[in-house]
Amino acid sequence: MAEKLINELKKIKSNLAKDARIFFYIKTLVRDCIMSNVIFLDVDGVLNSKFWDNEHQREISNGKYIDSEAVKLLGSLVKRTNAKIILHSGWRFWFDETMKPLRTEADFLANTMKEAGITIAGVTPDLTTEEIRKTKKFSLVKADEILLWLKDNPSANWVVLDDLELHNSEIEKHQVKTDAEVGLTTKDVEKAITILLGN
Repeated sequence: MAEKLINELKKIKSNLAKDARIFFYIKTLVRDCIMSNVIFLDVDGVLNSKFWDNEHQREISNGKYIDSEAVKLLGSLVKRTNAKIILHSGWRFWFDETMKPLRTEADFLANTMKEAGITIAGVTPDLTTEEIRKTKKFSLVKADEILLWLKDNPSANWVVLDDLELHNSEIEKHQVKTDAEVGLTTKDVEKAITILLGN
């Protein structure tokens, strides 16, 4: 999609030659759209953990199933890389198409992220089957969902934050596999920055 747009721009470049600034502006805008950094975010095992769960039973019973410290770490990753967040977690079914929360847990996630200065820009497409939803074995299709999103939204720099094995060698090169026992850590954030920025 983006390549087609660039090719069309090259065709009309001669018509814009009188004002090269317009062409430069459009070209920069297209490049920024293509080159934006993307974080594919899972929630369970990333923004919460088994350790956090054990210590916060009261919060969980109130629908506050998110570790605010992990969200702050995610916020630092977003700010340092100027990345947008695409939700690829089963939690995406708890938001409507406008990203309005449909459940208490999703509302708490959205508000906690907002406090950290970050938002969810979108979600991956849904390739799940009824059986996958029943058994909650989302990892079987997560890689395909991410790759389909990337096909429709070309991004040169992307990272996947997930505690599960996603069964795909291309995804593996871009994945920071968090430890579900502890969730997102400073070390995970640094690894994600390296993947996104190549530092």
